[in-house]
Amino acid sequence: MNFYAIKAIYLFEMARTWRTLMQSIASPVLSTSLYFIVFGSAIGSRMANIDGVSYGAFIVPGLIMLSILTESISNASFGIYMPKFTGTIYELLSAPISAIETVIGYVGAAATKSVIIGTIILVTARLFVDFSIEHPLWMIAFLVLTSVTFSLFGFIIGIWADSFQKLQVVPLMIVTPLAFLGGSFYSINMLPPFWQTVALFNPVVYLVSGFRWSFYGIADVGVTLSLVMTLVFMLICLSAIWWIFRTGYKIKA
Repeated sequence: MNFYAIKAIYLFEMARTWRTLMQSIASPVLSTSLYFIVFGSAIGSRMANIDGVSYGAFIVPGLIMLSILTESISNASFGIYMPKFTGTIYELLSAPISAIETVIGYVGAAATKSVIIGTIILVTARLFVDFSIEHPLWMIAFLVLTSVTFSLFGFIIGIWADSFQKLQVVPLMIVTPLAFLGGSFYSINMLPPFWQTVALFNPVVYLVSGFRWSFYGIADVGVTLSLVMTLVFMLICLSAIWWIFRTGYKIKA
Protein backbone atom coordinates (compact mmCIF):
# COMPACT_ATOMS: atom_id res chain seq x y z
CA MET A 1 0.00 0.00 0.00
CA ASN A 2 1.44 3.36 -1.11
CA PHE A 3 0.60 5.49 1.93
CA TYR A 4 2.58 8.44 0.55
CA ALA A 5 0.31 8.58 -2.48
CA ILE A 6 -2.82 8.33 -0.34
CA LYS A 7 -1.53 11.09 1.93
CA ALA A 8 -0.67 13.33 -1.04
CA ILE A 9 -4.15 13.02 -2.57
CA TYR A 10 -5.85 13.37 0.80
CA LEU A 11 -3.92 16.49 1.84
CA PHE A 12 -4.36 18.08 -1.60
CA GLU A 13 -8.15 17.66 -1.39
CA MET A 14 -8.30 18.88 2.21
CA ALA A 15 -6.18 21.92 1.27
CA ARG A 16 -8.78 22.80 -1.37
CA THR A 17 -11.39 22.82 1.38
CA TRP A 18 -9.48 25.33 3.49
CA ARG A 19 -8.93 27.54 0.44
CA THR A 20 -12.69 27.65 -0.20
CA LEU A 21 -13.81 27.67 3.43
CA MET A 22 -16.92 29.80 2.85
CA GLN A 23 -18.23 27.56 0.10
CA SER A 24 -17.12 24.21 1.53
CA ILE A 25 -18.11 24.54 5.18
CA ALA A 26 -19.68 27.90 6.06
CA SER A 27 -22.35 27.77 3.34
CA PRO A 28 -23.92 24.37 4.21
CA VAL A 29 -23.77 25.15 7.93
CA LEU A 30 -25.48 28.52 7.41
CA SER A 31 -28.22 27.09 5.19
CA THR A 32 -28.92 24.29 7.69
CA SER A 33 -29.02 26.83 10.53
CA LEU A 34 -31.81 28.62 8.67
CA TYR A 35 -33.78 25.36 8.69
CA PHE A 36 -33.34 25.18 12.45
CA ILE A 37 -34.54 28.77 12.86
CA VAL A 38 -37.59 28.37 10.61
CA PHE A 39 -38.67 24.79 11.26
CA GLY A 40 -37.15 24.21 14.68
CA SER A 41 -37.78 27.44 16.52
CA ALA A 42 -40.57 29.23 14.64
CA ILE A 43 -42.76 26.40 13.34
CA GLY A 44 -41.61 23.66 15.70
CA SER A 45 -42.85 25.50 18.81
CA ARG A 46 -46.39 25.34 17.38
CA MET A 47 -46.34 21.65 16.47
CA ALA A 48 -47.10 18.63 18.63
CA ASN A 49 -44.39 16.24 19.76
CA ILE A 50 -43.56 13.25 17.55
CA ASP A 51 -43.10 10.00 19.50
CA GLY A 52 -42.44 12.06 22.62
CA VAL A 53 -39.79 14.24 20.96
CA SER A 54 -40.28 17.94 20.23
CA TYR A 55 -40.48 18.74 16.53
CA GLY A 56 -37.40 20.96 16.67
CA ALA A 57 -35.34 18.14 18.14
CA PHE A 58 -36.96 15.54 15.87
CA ILE A 59 -35.67 17.18 12.67
CA VAL A 60 -32.06 17.53 13.90
CA PRO A 61 -30.92 14.06 12.67
CA GLY A 62 -32.79 14.52 9.39
CA LEU A 63 -31.20 17.89 8.67
CA ILE A 64 -27.72 16.61 9.50
CA MET A 65 -28.27 13.62 7.24
CA LEU A 66 -29.56 15.89 4.46
CA SER A 67 -26.35 17.94 4.62
CA ILE A 68 -24.17 14.83 4.81
CA LEU A 69 -25.72 13.31 1.70
CA THR A 70 -25.42 16.41 -0.46
CA GLU A 71 -21.96 17.44 0.72
CA SER A 72 -20.48 13.93 0.44
CA ILE A 73 -21.64 13.61 -3.15
CA SER A 74 -20.61 17.15 -4.06
CA ASN A 75 -17.12 16.97 -2.56
CA ALA A 76 -16.26 13.53 -3.95
CA SER A 77 -17.66 14.16 -7.44
CA PHE A 78 -15.93 17.53 -7.83
CA GLY A 79 -12.67 16.15 -6.44
CA ILE A 80 -12.29 13.46 -9.10
CA TYR A 81 -13.94 15.48 -11.91
CA MET A 82 -11.40 18.30 -11.80
CA PRO A 83 -8.42 16.06 -12.73
CA LYS A 84 -10.50 14.80 -15.67
CA PHE A 85 -11.39 18.35 -16.68
CA THR A 86 -7.82 19.66 -16.49
CA GLY A 87 -6.22 16.52 -17.92
CA THR A 88 -4.13 15.74 -14.84
CA ILE A 89 -6.01 12.44 -14.49
CA TYR A 90 -3.46 10.95 -16.91
CA GLU A 91 -0.62 11.86 -14.57
CA LEU A 92 -2.51 10.04 -11.83
CA LEU A 93 -3.08 7.00 -14.02
CA SER A 94 0.59 6.83 -15.06
CA ALA A 95 1.86 7.21 -11.48
CA PRO A 96 2.63 4.10 -9.36
CA ILE A 97 -0.72 4.41 -7.59
CA SER A 98 -3.33 1.68 -7.53
CA ALA A 99 -7.07 2.18 -7.92
CA ILE A 100 -7.57 1.36 -4.23
CA GLU A 101 -5.11 4.04 -3.15
CA THR A 102 -6.73 6.59 -5.45
CA VAL A 103 -10.20 5.87 -4.09
CA ILE A 104 -9.02 5.96 -0.48
CA GLY A 105 -7.39 9.35 -1.02
CA TYR A 106 -10.31 11.07 -2.75
CA VAL A 107 -13.14 9.37 -0.85
CA GLY A 108 -11.33 9.70 2.47
CA ALA A 109 -10.98 13.46 2.00
CA ALA A 110 -14.62 13.89 0.91
CA ALA A 111 -15.87 11.80 3.85
CA THR A 112 -13.70 13.79 6.27
CA LYS A 113 -15.21 17.05 5.02
CA SER A 114 -18.71 15.65 5.47
CA VAL A 115 -17.99 14.47 9.01
CA ILE A 116 -16.60 17.91 9.88
CA ILE A 117 -19.70 19.60 8.47
CA GLY A 118 -22.01 17.17 10.27
CA THR A 119 -20.20 17.78 13.56
CA ILE A 120 -20.39 21.57 13.17
CA ILE A 121 -24.11 21.37 12.35
CA LEU A 122 -24.66 19.14 15.38
CA VAL A 123 -22.99 21.71 17.63
CA THR A 124 -24.83 24.58 15.94
CA ALA A 125 -28.19 22.83 16.43
CA ARG A 126 -27.68 23.05 20.20
CA LEU A 127 -27.99 26.83 19.90
CA PHE A 128 -31.56 26.50 18.60
CA VAL A 129 -33.08 23.34 20.09
CA ASP A 130 -32.49 20.96 22.99
CA PHE A 131 -31.84 17.35 22.06
CA SER A 132 -30.19 14.24 23.46
CA ILE A 133 -28.04 11.47 21.99
CA GLU A 134 -28.90 8.11 23.53
CA HIS A 135 -26.39 6.08 21.52
CA PRO A 136 -23.40 8.33 20.77
CA LEU A 137 -21.19 5.54 19.42
CA TRP A 138 -23.89 4.44 16.99
CA MET A 139 -24.43 8.07 16.03
CA ILE A 140 -20.76 8.38 15.10
CA ALA A 141 -20.88 5.05 13.28
CA PHE A 142 -23.89 6.07 11.15
CA LEU A 143 -22.34 9.50 10.50
CA VAL A 144 -19.05 8.04 9.25
CA LEU A 145 -20.66 5.15 7.37
CA THR A 146 -23.07 7.45 5.53
CA SER A 147 -20.29 9.92 4.71
CA VAL A 148 -18.08 7.19 3.25
CA THR A 149 -20.92 5.51 1.34
CA PHE A 150 -22.16 8.66 -0.37
CA SER A 151 -18.63 9.86 -1.01
CA LEU A 152 -18.17 6.62 -2.96
CA PHE A 153 -21.40 7.41 -4.80
CA GLY A 154 -20.15 10.93 -5.51
CA PHE A 155 -16.87 9.50 -6.83
CA ILE A 156 -18.87 7.45 -9.34
CA ILE A 157 -20.82 10.56 -10.41
CA GLY A 158 -17.56 12.46 -10.87
CA ILE A 159 -16.24 9.74 -13.17
CA TRP A 160 -19.51 9.56 -15.11
CA ALA A 161 -19.99 13.30 -15.58
CA ASP A 162 -18.42 14.97 -18.59
CA SER A 163 -19.60 18.51 -17.78
CA PHE A 164 -20.19 20.69 -14.72
CA GLN A 165 -23.93 20.54 -15.41
CA LYS A 166 -23.97 16.74 -15.10
CA LEU A 167 -22.25 17.00 -11.71
CA GLN A 168 -25.41 18.67 -10.40
CA VAL A 169 -28.03 16.50 -12.09
CA VAL A 170 -28.04 13.54 -9.69
CA PRO A 171 -27.69 15.54 -6.42
CA LEU A 172 -30.37 18.11 -7.37
CA MET A 173 -32.82 15.96 -9.30
CA ILE A 174 -32.58 12.66 -7.40
CA VAL A 175 -30.75 12.77 -4.06
CA THR A 176 -32.22 16.00 -2.66
CA PRO A 177 -35.87 15.04 -3.42
CA LEU A 178 -35.28 11.58 -1.94
CA ALA A 179 -33.80 13.20 1.18
CA PHE A 180 -36.81 15.49 1.63
CA LEU A 181 -39.18 12.56 1.08
CA GLY A 182 -37.12 10.23 3.27
CA GLY A 183 -38.44 11.35 6.63
CA SER A 184 -36.05 14.22 7.28
CA PHE A 185 -38.90 16.46 8.46
CA TYR A 186 -41.48 13.87 9.49
CA SER A 187 -41.98 10.25 10.48
CA ILE A 188 -43.17 8.01 7.66
CA ASN A 189 -45.56 6.48 10.21
CA MET A 190 -47.56 9.71 9.84
CA LEU A 191 -48.30 8.81 6.21
CA PRO A 192 -51.29 6.76 4.99
CA PRO A 193 -50.55 3.01 4.78
CA PHE A 194 -50.12 3.05 1.00
CA TRP A 195 -47.54 5.86 1.08
CA GLN A 196 -45.74 4.21 3.99
CA THR A 197 -45.17 1.21 1.74
CA VAL A 198 -44.02 3.46 -1.11
CA ALA A 199 -41.63 5.29 1.24
CA LEU A 200 -39.88 2.01 2.11
CA PHE A 201 -38.50 1.94 -1.46
CA ASN A 202 -36.67 5.20 -0.71
CA PRO A 203 -33.15 4.27 0.49
CA VAL A 204 -32.79 7.56 2.38
CA VAL A 205 -35.54 6.44 4.76
CA TYR A 206 -33.22 3.80 6.21
CA LEU A 207 -30.36 6.27 6.64
CA VAL A 208 -32.47 8.89 8.41
CA SER A 209 -34.28 6.30 10.51
CA GLY A 210 -31.09 4.67 11.76
CA PHE A 211 -29.46 8.02 12.47
CA ARG A 212 -32.54 9.27 14.36
CA TRP A 213 -32.59 6.07 16.41
CA SER A 214 -29.06 6.83 17.62
CA PHE A 215 -30.39 10.13 19.00
CA TYR A 216 -33.74 9.23 20.56
CA GLY A 217 -34.14 5.46 20.36
CA ILE A 218 -37.07 5.78 17.93
CA ALA A 219 -37.06 4.63 14.31
CA ASP A 220 -39.42 4.19 11.38
CA VAL A 221 -37.69 0.92 10.44
CA GLY A 222 -35.50 -1.46 12.42
CA VAL A 223 -32.00 -0.20 13.12
CA THR A 224 -30.52 -3.50 11.92
CA LEU A 225 -32.30 -3.11 8.60
CA SER A 226 -31.03 0.48 8.34
CA LEU A 227 -27.46 -0.68 8.89
CA VAL A 228 -27.79 -3.54 6.40
CA MET A 229 -29.27 -1.31 3.69
CA THR A 230 -26.44 1.21 4.14
CA LEU A 231 -23.81 -1.51 3.86
CA VAL A 232 -25.53 -2.98 0.78
CA PHE A 233 -25.46 0.41 -0.94
CA MET A 234 -21.78 0.77 -0.02
CA LEU A 235 -21.00 -2.62 -1.58
CA ILE A 236 -22.87 -1.63 -4.75
CA CYS A 237 -20.79 1.56 -4.98
CA LEU A 238 -17.55 -0.34 -4.39
CA SER A 239 -18.50 -2.84 -7.10
CA ALA A 240 -19.25 -0.02 -9.54
CA ILE A 241 -15.89 1.65 -8.82
CA TRP A 242 -14.07 -1.66 -9.26
CA TRP A 243 -15.75 -2.05 -12.67
CA ILE A 244 -14.84 1.52 -13.65
CA PHE A 245 -11.13 0.98 -13.00
CA ARG A 246 -11.27 -2.52 -14.44
CA THR A 247 -12.68 -1.32 -17.77
CA GLY A 248 -11.30 2.24 -17.79
CA TYR A 249 -14.80 3.64 -18.23
CA LYS A 250 -14.53 7.39 -18.91
CA ILE A 251 -11.04 7.42 -17.39
CA LYS A 252 -8.72 6.09 -20.08
CA ALA A 253 -10.81 7.19 -23.03
